[in-house]
Amino acid sequence: MTRRFWVFIEQENGKPHQVSWELIGVARRLAGEIADEVAVSGEEVLVEAVVVGNDVKAVAEEGLKYGPDHIYIIQGDVFSHYRNESYSKALVEVVQKYKPEVFFIGATTLGRDLAGAVATKLGTGLTADCTKIEMGAIKEGGPKLLLATRPAFGGNIIATIVCRTHRPQMASVRPRVFPMPEIVTEIKGEISYEEVQITEEEVGAKILKVIRNEAESANVEYADVLVAGGRGVGGPEGFKLLKELADALGGVVAATRPCVDAGWISYDHQVGQTGKTVRPKIYIAAGISGAIQHKVGMQDSDFIVAINRDPRAPIFEVAKVGLVGDLFEIIPAMINEIKASKEAQHA
Repeated sequence: MTRRFWVFIEQENGKPHQVSWELIGVARRLAGEIADEVAVSGEEVLVEAVVVGNDVKAVAEEGLKYGPDHIYIIQGDVFSHYRNESYSKALVEVVQKYKPEVFFIGATTLGRDLAGAVATKLGTGLTADCTKIEMGAIKEGGPKLLLATRPAFGGNIIATIVCRTHRPQMASVRPRVFPMPEIVTEIKGEISYEEVQITEEEVGAKILKVIRNEAESANVEYADVLVAGGRGVGGPEGFKLLKELADALGGVVAATRPCVDAGWISYDHQVGQTGKTVRPKIYIAAGISGAIQHKVGMQDSDFIVAINRDPRAPIFEVAKVGLVGDLFEIIPAMINEIKASKEAQHA
């Protein structure tokens, strides 16, 4: 018997989403967590991935660098653009063929739409928007199952959900919750093609024209530098100051949930339990008290700088550098120093 851990590789126009590689790393870790069971049963454990699209061999080849044992390619003209019906039917067909034990999909805009449709068609459970994944027995001596943890009730509680009997055990996982896996020194995985017969007539939606939104969107998940604001910024005007600092550092502005709820800034900037999870090289927290709901979304940042008037603010517990004072005095001083440093370098 083979126990398979599967990952859906998301791509658009041949460009893979980084969460796919993060999830391959998760799948490899989980495969190791059932090593004791496998040793007793003599079963084989495989980490595999599947990519859907048109002319996506290069995506699969890139995926092999992260150590899966096998990548299945489903391709054809009908998969040139993402459509729920074509993608979900294709995935259901190969899942029914290979019967993976676990199936991960990134909790992106596309992934959230796709995961629910696939789980529904398969008649299995889906734990959506997960922030923690592990394998564990729910009773002593029992088999290890997927323990998928996610925020619930608006982020007020954390729920760990188990799919006891149906397979595959499915979860959509937030980008940046898990680190990127290391590239393997020797590629041993293989690529193969799966024939899935889906015609345009079977797909309910037709793509007439693709219109790109050229408006600026906050890509906070994969930014190297984030300047985040909390209630202490006082309002929308305060975020203009944060953007000036972010621009000086080549970064992006982020925010806590109360700021988004107040309408000071849009949701795509929100970091935290009900927002996005981030791992930047530098995270500057300005006017953020440090509630646990926010900390869980940013505490794995490489270097955290906290600015707050209250020396007892919880944000200082995770900060490498803490600045106690008025952000409206500290941040302009930081901007001036950065600009002076850049001018000196070009002098």
